[in-house]
Amino acid sequence: MAAKTQRSVSKFNNELKLKGFNVWELNDDCNATRVYSRKDFYKICLSTGSSTIHYADKSFDANDTVLFFGNPHVPYSWETRSPNYTGYACLFSEDFLKLSERSESLLQSPFFKIGGTPILNISQTQREFLNTIFQKMIEEQQTDYFYKDDLMRNYIHLIIHEALKLQPSESFDQHKNALSRIASVFLELLERQFPIETPDRPLLLNTAQAYSSSLAIHVNYLNRAVKETTGKSTTTHITERIAREARALLQHTDWNIAEIAYALGFEYPTYFNNFFKKMTGTNPSTFCESMV
Repeated sequence: MAAKTQRSVSKFNNELKLKGFNVWELNDDCNATRVYSRKDFYKICLSTGSSTIHYADKSFDANDTVLFFGNPHVPYSWETRSPNYTGYACLFSEDFLKLSERSESLLQSPFFKIGGTPILNISQTQREFLNTIFQKMIEEQQTDYFYKDDLMRNYIHLIIHEALKLQPSESFDQHKNALSRIASVFLELLERQFPIETPDRPLLLNTAQAYSSSLAIHVNYLNRAVKETTGKSTTTHITERIAREARALLQHTDWNIAEIAYALGFEYPTYFNNFFKKMTGTNPSTFCESMV
């Protein structure tokens, strides 16, 4: 069999996974948000400018300063309209923040919780205070201070607590074509589960019900939106994407079939073998032999 190599992720994403966090000024690293693997990281963004934020099936028009909380389990996108766009952003992993005993309740706040309100309007005074926190975080992440991680977690906690004191924005608009938006959100969330980068973290979202729960919508509504928009059922999209990932893992990694089965969310290798043969017409072992 030809030599196999594990697929790489971006240097930015690798460094972020090692540290558990990263903070930057938006006008210094405007491309960073296009590079990192959002499925693993929470995001806090303080931004000033004109933009439209799409979050799940809703949209929000921002014309001044807003504080945004991104949940890795809910797809979102950002359309910048103004030429001058400034602010700060922080990414952090759930594992990084959970090293603090206080973090579990914060991750269940209205900002990060599925179905919550992740956007707040920020006054000039509030902006100046939050700017100071982000600037301290940027300075601190460059140091070799022994307790730097604890300090960064404290800064993140401070931002969240300040946000909890504020009134969430109610200026959301339902997407004009709600079914189309839901289908788009589902497809983005589906794609965000891949590539599978390690065999010891199995795929969790592998059914229509799991996706509907993650998006806080009824499974029948999700199925209707996906079917009417794409012509395929939700389950068909999921199984086809898992099958494509299975072929890639068999071809490009040195994982054994049991590891691949587990990574893709199958309880037993036999279930994976049956799935793979149904989807491809051959079993995993034969597929591997054909790669020789």
